[in-house]
Amino acid sequence: MGSVYRETYTKPIPAGAELFTRDGKRFARWKNSKGRKQVSPVTTGKDGSDRLVIESPTYVAKYRDGSGLICKVSTGCRDEDAARSVLSKLERRSELVKAEVLSKGEAAMADHQATSIADHFAVYLNHLRAKGTTNAHIVDLQSKANRLFADCRFDTLRDVDAKTLETWLTAQQAKKMAARTRNRYLQALRGFCKWCVETERLPANPLARVSKADEKSDRRKHRRAMTEAELVTLLQVARMRPLADYGRESVPLDADEVEASDKPPKRSQWKYKPLTLDGMQQAVELARERLKDNPEFVEKLERLGRERALIYKTLVLTGLRKNELASLTVGQLDLDGLMPFVVLDAADEKNRQGSTIPLRADLANDLKVWLSDHPPPATLKLRDASKATDSKRPLFTVPAGLVRILDRDLLAAGIDKRDERGRSIDVHALRTSFGTLLSKAGVAPRTAQAAMRHSKIDLTMNVYTDPKLLDVAGAMDSLPTLDLNPNPSTGRQTMRATGTEDGMSSALVPPLVPNTGKTGQTVSFAVISSAGTDERISRRAKRANPMNSSKKALPAVFADKAFRVETTGIEPVTSGLQSQDDRVLSANLPGLASTDNAACTSTCTSKPENHDKAKRLSEFSAALAMIATLPLSEAEKAEAIRRLLNEVNDRV
Repeated sequence: MGSVYRETYTKPIPAGAELFTRDGKRFARWKNSKGRKQVSPVTTGKDGSDRLVIESPTYVAKYRDGSGLICKVSTGCRDEDAARSVLSKLERRSELVKAEVLSKGEAAMADHQATSIADHFAVYLNHLRAKGTTNAHIVDLQSKANRLFADCRFDTLRDVDAKTLETWLTAQQAKKMAARTRNRYLQALRGFCKWCVETERLPANPLARVSKADEKSDRRKHRRAMTEAELVTLLQVARMRPLADYGRESVPLDADEVEASDKPPKRSQWKYKPLTLDGMQQAVELARERLKDNPEFVEKLERLGRERALIYKTLVLTGLRKNELASLTVGQLDLDGLMPFVVLDAADEKNRQGSTIPLRADLANDLKVWLSDHPPPATLKLRDASKATDSKRPLFTVPAGLVRILDRDLLAAGIDKRDERGRSIDVHALRTSFGTLLSKAGVAPRTAQAAMRHSKIDLTMNVYTDPKLLDVAGAMDSLPTLDLNPNPSTGRQTMRATGTEDGMSSALVPPLVPNTGKTGQTVSFAVISSAGTDERISRRAKRANPMNSSKKALPAVFADKAFRVETTGIEPVTSGLQSQDDRVLSANLPGLASTDNAACTSTCTSKPENHDKAKRLSEFSAALAMIATLPLSEAEKAEAIRRLLNEVNDRV
């Protein structure tokens, strides 16, 4: 049988307490802070001093659990009968565990329901720290969870339910909270509940079916990419502005009031004139004049300007995030190799994977100059990082208020922070500029995704690519002209403009060779026998030139040959064609191109109706000659000729 009781503890006797004895027991009498008299038993402590014996206001239940271990659980009840009711429930659960009706995990889960949710969340945060979660993320989770626990009155795990949270999220939506912010609150609590399920604190996640808000329809932050001209201007202003700030002229706030007063103007009556791009150089010269007696300070300001400009340039040309750039040290650079690069540690990257980021040659040279100006000279090779005395030195001192510094640079450069579409520029917009410039330069989407270090290509193409800077109009101009005029001559002009006159492209060979894509099925088919083809072409040659009727238009070299071709589409010359046992020797190809066409041409052109036939034969021979001279494998040349023959057969 279990029992309930009140636990006791001791504390020092208050000053001025009166000691007395009753029925052989010692007591102390004193007044508390509210002036009320209190009496408590007195005992002797371990150090021999007198101490008060204080009794807990609530009862504690003591019983044996299903494993036979003695457990003490606070009932939270001030009434003894209520405490015994709690004890009976605990003993009943222990009996169910012994009878294997409940598992030990289910019994422990019931105990967790009564524990404060704040205690569970503290254990959850320790779990995240052990996983290596950043301190900034943990602080953000703690802040959001505390607000949810207070607003939704989630005191224990049993209080957490989807309906209450959805009501809170709806109320925040009415208060104009962004969809992304609401989703972060939901994710903070949902992740905690998922961990509670994994640690057998909850039987199921009560928030698993709460829907996330649509961030695309309620996006508050739209970043825009900067043009090349804007970037050049920004770098110029960033380099000069630290020194130019000391060359600004002072102007009065109210010129009439200052002129009317005989007293010198106070500081509150004037301000510095804002910097502009046109007056930047003049402000720099004036600053040098004012600070001519302090050359060390001038040098410090110039170095600060170079650092800011180089920070902007590095962000734009590498796609690094602000925190990733701030984490870089000198030992993570390799600037002397054939391909300069920087190694980003996994602990500092957003996806915790680590990356090797190549550097442009001009950026690598700028970094070399930057490091060489800093005493002592830094070791620039990554392989010497363990030997370098300053390999752990940060590459840049990235200020915490970089976004405010960027705003001032944009203002001085005359660059609008927000465009007509409502898209703005901040530090992370430099990464958007990086992705947009890659797309504008024609970089393949998959390559741009790798450069951006994105897990999904739609993030690169849709979020980090500003469509305003893309040449959409130029892309439309590349489409073919579709004339509504039914005049046949116009149609021939259109085909001639697109290189498809007479149904045959002017550049015959490259489109005829299959590509070598890694995916796709491999199929087998037989090359068309040359017997029927040669016979048809020979008949056409005899009709065109009876004098040379004994000459064949094509030699029979494609008799019952089978090839394996990857069905990967048609692209410019690749090596995707694979031949089986029988192969076509390239020595046969010159024979195809050496067909005597002179007599045919002279005969065909003598009659106007045969002019088109002669032209087609001439183009056919030229195509064969081109195939013979291309640097293709034997199988590729055979496939190109096979396709050319099919084209001829279709036209016949």
